[in-house]
Amino acid sequence: MTTQAHAALIESVDARTKLAGSNKMEILLFTLGTGEYFGINVFKVREVSQTPFITKTPNMPGGVLGVISLRGNIIPVLSLADFMMLDNVPEGTGQTMIVTEYSKHTQGFLVHDVDRIVRVDWEKIKPPQAMLAGNEGLITAITELPDGRLVSILDVEQILVNALGMEPIPELVPVEMSSDQSLFFVDDSAIARKEIMMTLDKLGVPYQQANNGQEGWEKLQNLAARAQHDGIPVKNLVSLILTDAEMPEMDGYVLTKKIKSDRRFEGIPVVMHSSLSSDANRSMGKAVGVDAYVAKFDPTVLAETLRPLLMR
Repeated sequence: MTTQAHAALIESVDARTKLAGSNKMEILLFTLGTGEYFGINVFKVREVSQTPFITKTPNMPGGVLGVISLRGNIIPVLSLADFMMLDNVPEGTGQTMIVTEYSKHTQGFLVHDVDRIVRVDWEKIKPPQAMLAGNEGLITAITELPDGRLVSILDVEQILVNALGMEPIPELVPVEMSSDQSLFFVDDSAIARKEIMMTLDKLGVPYQQANNGQEGWEKLQNLAARAQHDGIPVKNLVSLILTDAEMPEMDGYVLTKKIKSDRRFEGIPVVMHSSLSSDANRSMGKAVGVDAYVAKFDPTVLAETLRPLLMR
């Protein structure tokens, strides 16, 4: 794809902020030279360009080729084909770079080529079977294009943690709350669930969890039925709901709309916890009624966002 085509492809990304609550996402399709199609959410893409000169640096993790200077910022560059240890990758793969932003961190991913942007219903995006996830869980979901081709959606959060490490969980002052209450969180990323659980353990907050929005809604419905049976409000059981934005089967925006439109969950704050940290994504969260929005992979900020909501 030419430089002009790269620019035309990305020009439309900034206008794609009206999908909140529609249970749809748009993914940028790309290849790594093996014939397979991969994808990432367009909201995480900042630009696509030809790969610039990369400065090699010592002691870099496997798959991290070095760094580049991008408009005054030094960012790491990862070869996705190398990082995923793919076989039969042709010579020259990595001439195209996708610049992405996750949780306020910017990095470049080298790919073989970018294809196009497609819009997909979240309910058609399925969690991978364990045997298909492979690569230490680097595939977070699978979807099928109208022509029958399968697209593997990468768990970029897991890739970045594997490559660059995860911030340690600091000591946190415990939160005092009712022993009957728990926090309910929903996230499809294993690495994000691990960080949430470690943070909540430090805070001394009991929790329940689900792996995607549909599963989360079903579990919340069961909790509401239990509360109704016991003659108590749901908020006596659930102190707060923490949800990811991007999830297979039902995204966090639709989940939030369902919660906020169901009077049984009245009085329970909803916090969106996402690697999509731009102002546009915060506005999308606000549009569906979230009470707070916090970027992923900063346990201190997560704890301080949750604390006043848990104690009110």
